Amino acid sequence: MTRIGTSTLDILPLSLGGNVFGWTADRDESFAILDAFAAGGGDFIDTADSYSAWVPGNSGGDSERIIGEWLASRRPEGVVVATKVSQHPEFKGLSARNIRAAAEASLKRLGVDAIDLYYAHFDDASVPLEETVGAFGELVTDGLVRYTAVSNYSADRIREWVGIAKAAGSALPVAIQPHYNLVHRGDVEQNIVPVADEFGMSLVPYYALASGFLTGKYRSTDAAGQASPRAGGAAKYATAQGLAIIDALDGVGKAHDISIAATALAWLRAQPAVAAPIASASRVAQVADLLDGARVELTPDQVAALNAVSEWSPAGV
Repeated sequence: MTRIGTSTLDILPLSLGGNVFGWTADRDESFAILDAFAAGGGDFIDTADSYSAWVPGNSGGDSERIIGEWLASRRPEGVVVATKVSQHPEFKGLSARNIRAAAEASLKRLGVDAIDLYYAHFDDASVPLEETVGAFGELVTDGLVRYTAVSNYSADRIREWVGIAKAAGSALPVAIQPHYNLVHRGDVEQNIVPVADEFGMSLVPYYALASGFLTGKYRSTDAAGQASPRAGGAAKYATAQGLAIIDALDGVGKAHDISIAATALAWLRAQPAVAAPIASASRVAQVADLLDGARVELTPDQVAALNAVSEWSPAGV
């Protein structure tokens, strides 16, 4: 088990991504995925109020509804649910009024008394940060949210948020959700990890498997031609260095009898400040690999080898 930042939230170090629920996984498959995750000891679920508004026929909040129905049906103990605000079609931005309304809507869809971890999904420069921080603090004071967090914020804005919260005696964010994986390291390690260390915050990285590239499914530069909602996103990583990273993951994984995907998650878990990578599964058969990634411990030499092959420069990987 691992603890998220300065919170009291203890979790298996893996977060099941809910972005696919109501998108590439229908309700029944989503339930099966959640069942398998919980049966394997998983207890940390990540979603957002905007998932999956981009799908024709969806309106946003679709993932939260499915998770809420699953929670009501299964009544699991100790499950930590994280969700986010700012991108739902009806609740855009981070004004105080919008944050409150969005949180209340998320609570209703999830069917819970309080959101365990509530993220500001994207920074909103049109609203004074003091207003946003104050609104998040009020949600904690009023018992609607247990802990606050930020996603996709710059290091400077995170420091500013913490400063405002401290001055006001408001709830301090306990987690940061950045885009971070073996093929996207530079900015996070250079800028975000120091902030997390400074304030005792945990990283909960998204795109932990680089849109599927770090599963090893795409082993050549023709990834863009493969029929998948994520293939286009994976194709950009199919460079000489990207394919060398896959080969290195394959070798390390074989030493532990785990998949390339599980090895990529295990590497991310080994990085400073990381509490739990976020990874999603569109099919129940994929869940076992994710759980392997939460439990296998790579040796220091294996971590160093993967660090070396994925070494970044200020220009990025």
